Amino acid sequence: MDSDGTQDARGTHANPVPRPAGPPDVPSVPPRPGRVPGPVERGVPARASVAEWLNEPRPEAEPGIWRYGYRLPKGAQAAERLSPVTVVGILVPLVVGLFLWSLWRRGAMPYQSVLLKVFTPEDWWWPGTVSPKGWEGSAAVLVYNGVFFLVLLYAMGRLGSWPDIARHFVARRPQPARALLALLGALVTLSFVFPHAFPGVGWDALPIVDAVFALVALISGGFDVFGSTAFKFGLYTVITLLVVWPFARIGGWWSYAKERLAARKAAAGPTGPAPADRPREQWPDLREAGQYEAAEVLTAEVIGGRMNDVDCARVEHAWAVARRDGSLAGFRDTVLRQGAAAWSHPSGARDLARRTAQHDLSVGQVRIGRWVAAERAPLVYHGAGAALGPAVLGTSLLAVGPSGAGKTRQLVEPVTEALALRALTGQCAFVAVSAPGTPVAADSAFDVVVRIGDRDSVHDLDPYADSDDPDEAAAFLAEALVGDLDTVGTESAATALAQVLGPYRAAHGRFPALPVLRELLESDPAALTALRDALAGDEFTVMRRELDVRIRQSASPADVGRVVADRLALLNRPVFDGFFGGGGAARPFSLRALTQHPLRVRVDLPEHGHEEAARLITRLVLAQFSAVVRDGRRAHFACLVLDDATGTVTAGSVRRIQRMRSQNAGVVLALRTIGDVPEALHGPLYGAVGCRMAFSGVTTWDGGRFAQAWGTAWVETRDVAKHTVFADQPMTRAIHALRKLVTGKAVTTDAVTVRTVERERWSASELAHEVPPGHAVLSLTTVEGEHAPPLLVDLRG
Repeated sequence: MDSDGTQDARGTHANPVPRPAGPPDVPSVPPRPGRVPGPVERGVPARASVAEWLNEPRPEAEPGIWRYGYRLPKGAQAAERLSPVTVVGILVPLVVGLFLWSLWRRGAMPYQSVLLKVFTPEDWWWPGTVSPKGWEGSAAVLVYNGVFFLVLLYAMGRLGSWPDIARHFVARRPQPARALLALLGALVTLSFVFPHAFPGVGWDALPIVDAVFALVALISGGFDVFGSTAFKFGLYTVITLLVVWPFARIGGWWSYAKERLAARKAAAGPTGPAPADRPREQWPDLREAGQYEAAEVLTAEVIGGRMNDVDCARVEHAWAVARRDGSLAGFRDTVLRQGAAAWSHPSGARDLARRTAQHDLSVGQVRIGRWVAAERAPLVYHGAGAALGPAVLGTSLLAVGPSGAGKTRQLVEPVTEALALRALTGQCAFVAVSAPGTPVAADSAFDVVVRIGDRDSVHDLDPYADSDDPDEAAAFLAEALVGDLDTVGTESAATALAQVLGPYRAAHGRFPALPVLRELLESDPAALTALRDALAGDEFTVMRRELDVRIRQSASPADVGRVVADRLALLNRPVFDGFFGGGGAARPFSLRALTQHPLRVRVDLPEHGHEEAARLITRLVLAQFSAVVRDGRRAHFACLVLDDATGTVTAGSVRRIQRMRSQNAGVVLALRTIGDVPEALHGPLYGAVGCRMAFSGVTTWDGGRFAQAWGTAWVETRDVAKHTVFADQPMTRAIHALRKLVTGKAVTTDAVTVRTVERERWSASELAHEVPPGHAVLSLTTVEGEHAPPLLVDLRG
């Protein structure tokens, strides 16, 4: 380890090999959710909890939910509650139906006596109508009672909200509770239909069975076949099936029975414990594939406390790669030879010296807070932890908030720390660009630290990213130098740069240092003459033609080369002498090394007083990063974290950020205000990133951009209007006058209007004034296309 605390990387142009970082640190695992970490857990947790961390369930969840120890909230299957209107719709028809049925049974209805006089057994024209034994009243009365009851029951079901309550309390519940509730409802209903079949039931039977038998007797005309015992029990069976069938549909009995039969059939297969039933600390996937020796070695390492969560995640990643490539034998040999230290990071580090956030390397998540259980938040997010991972960072993230809102402390630092841990597992390479004067994370968490303008810096930044293509190198520099200018296009600037970079490389085998490049762009006679003399051979005919074109264009007053040279002068200050390939003691570092190794890189921008140069360097890093991640041979995730992206976003960078989603790469942009981006790029930038985060304290102008990006949603509104009641009758007017005299208020009635309207998910005013301090509104999108709506997250939870 160097004196400045960084971990050296030799040969960063072609094949970087980080220097070992010393012995591995004490293993660590994330603290259990819902519990405040103790002093030991904030630094390096105990080793004994590694097995517990491995065995903790991580169910599939919505994007942004901290999955470590996540439990589905109670009642998540019923996302909506029964409104008072629905409850009234259930109870009122039931009360009215019972009242009407009581009147019918007592014969209090005026038309019932007429029906009984017309339809009596003595006057009935159908032959052989005799009341069956044990029935009270005539068959016609039983039929009429049954028909009236069925019609009344149908009317109550149609007028009431009975399907809603059935779905709310039964259909939304998981099995087997759903099937049991439906069975209980079926038994209760059958006890009303067949009370004699249930001992101890004291209520009367519903007029269904007797009415059916009376109707059959009326229709049969005395035929013996309809009065036989077989027919009677067959009719009982049909009635029972008709009663039970709706409850079977609600309870999902058929599908649940098929699941249980399939489970029993699978259990009746091979004996012995299935590999999936083993805890994760015993590595069941390896045992299932026949790698018993490797599984035993890793199990002993976990139980013995010689593996931490970084080791477990690294070995699991290596196992996934071995299964994909078919190199199981090599995996076994490496595990048997190196144990927990297998496939260690090139630096030799197996953990960070200190952690400030909670991490779950099993799924690559870092916890940044807790979702607030607000009204607009889905129930599955209530009380759950808020987390970020590669699945969402792969779509890039834009964070906007004023200074002091917590962007660096509560977002950039946890994300950087998570990327550093993931790099130790071999699954990530990243670059963090610190704001001037505020380095992100400790030096020991990085393999390469580039301190621009610091004489003690071990590394320098290669302005050409180790490129051998003059056009590609010219595109880097043009984006960095004039990308923020409206007067000069990046295409014309890139052409001017390529006209001198190509000839210089052809003559000298390398690209020029920035001071020499400035002289060539300024059309210095001595520099141009020396370069043209070096291109005297016939093999340089094309390059001489390029240089001649540059010389002719430099004579024009509108030459873009002079503008590029003036911008390049920002990097030719004395404080930057020896940097950017200027021959200093620091070794040049190329971002192209990110495609070859899981490197952890930090670039420290110069201190205050060089703000414009710092923005130019940031644009250069972004341009180089977006170019090198296009390499399709890279298997690990690549990320760029910009702690201060002011003046960085250009039209070209927006297009490149949008393409990173398919290149297994992402960018994290932190801005104090969206005004630091050209207004013409506001819409394209919000459309290019998949994750958007508005911190507390944003202005209404910034909030308006977020509101437009998040769009609208359909919501149900209730408008209550009070209308004065005007009475027509003298007595009613007198009562209303007396009531007004006593209460001092006129007699009114409420008119409730329920409408479904389209409203903004978050308005600009709500984002500016209703987001509490320490909170932010965050929306997420995964690379697979899953969405999480903009929700309030407590960054201190």
